[in-house]
Amino acid sequence: MKISTKGRYALRFMLDLAQHESDGYIALKDVAERQNISKKYLEQIVPLLNKSGVLRTTRGYQGGYMLAKNPDEYTIGDILRITEGSLAPVTCLDDEPNRCEKADSCMTLGIWQGLYKVITDYLDSITLQEIIDKNLQKEIDQYCI
Repeated sequence: MKISTKGRYALRFMLDLAQHESDGYIALKDVAERQNISKKYLEQIVPLLNKSGVLRTTRGYQGGYMLAKNPDEYTIGDILRITEGSLAPVTCLDDEPNRCEKADSCMTLGIWQGLYKVITDYLDSITLQEIIDKNLQKEIDQYCI
């Protein structure tokens, strides 16, 4: 499984909004500049995030985007599912219950189920706030006088 550029940029976009949540609504161009991501590319990602309800938006001169919830309420798994769809390593795990005609006799199904569980457990255990906190701690640890 590979996470696409869309998924990686969506995560960076959401982290940027989380880091600047005290600034209110953030213009897309500001995020694009800070993250070195094309504004046009972000314009393709934002509707996916907006449609899923993770963003609040406003138009006009002071318009922009902000998180709809606190950064500790968003997991990396949530964000990647919005942009990537399923995180399953094989397509037969996309549906619940598994509709694969070979599911009952598949010798490798358990491997893929285990991998899927590890992936989802890991990505669902990390919040935007935890990433920000770890990055802040890293900056503090590297500070020199």
